[in-house]
Amino acid sequence: MKGLFAKLAIGVAALAFVTAAQAGETLDRVMGKKAMVVATNSGWPPQSYLDDSNELVGFDIDVSKEIAKRLGVEVSFETPDWATLTGGRWQGRYDLGVGSVTPTKARAQVIDFAGIYYFSPYVYVLHKDSQAKSVADLNGKIIGVETATTSEDFIRRQLEIDAPGLPPIEYKIEPGEIRTFADSMLPFDDLRLGDGVRLDAVIAPEQTALNAVKNGYPLRVLEGEYAFREPLVVIAEKVDPDWTKKVGSIIDEMKKDGTLATLTTKWYGKDYSAD
Repeated sequence: MKGLFAKLAIGVAALAFVTAAQAGETLDRVMGKKAMVVATNSGWPPQSYLDDSNELVGFDIDVSKEIAKRLGVEVSFETPDWATLTGGRWQGRYDLGVGSVTPTKARAQVIDFAGIYYFSPYVYVLHKDSQAKSVADLNGKIIGVETATTSEDFIRRQLEIDAPGLPPIEYKIEPGEIRTFADSMLPFDDLRLGDGVRLDAVIAPEQTALNAVKNGYPLRVLEGEYAFREPLVVIAEKVDPDWTKKVGSIIDEMKKDGTLATLTTKWYGKDYSAD
């Protein structure tokens, strides 16, 4: 019996060691290599996009670099498709996701939310020649959204944001048709062709819409009518609570010391970091 107890004790100790190793898997890897791989987007200005020199730039890129700086590590970027970025089960390919991801109940099942780093109002975007003056004017119209995003969830009345203290979502629009697009800018490309030519409106983040207008798209935002306001989170694979907590503490520091206010103002023209 003594030998059996000894074997059991060794087995329990071994299991505890394995569990501990798994608990710090990502944190140990990043700090050991002094390098972090961030999953993000490559075609979502001004959040993250390729500039004229084919370099990734944007708000999410600056946030990623600041997190890496505070960790004392180098950072590199990968640009998987959106479903892969938000689907978890990365198998160590990425250490962090910084892609302006909304915390939804479905995503909470497969990825960890390290912390909210800014907020984004979603707006109704129209062609500049549109006669629409309110959301009611868009009932029965053709609405464009990026697929597999909260814009699509919203227009399909399936949006479930997983963050405390947010007011309930109000659905004020009954679309005649929903058209989905694989990229955040593609709906704007259709809308710019003319009012009602392919689309009557697009639902998108205010930051993306204003950036499109700034870059010469003949569009306007429907004034005084937000679709909804969402928090955006940095995400991690669901394998290492210590890593998620560590990154979360850095995000809190960046919010408290004004870094996130500075970066949102730099890229969006206003502070979107306030709770």
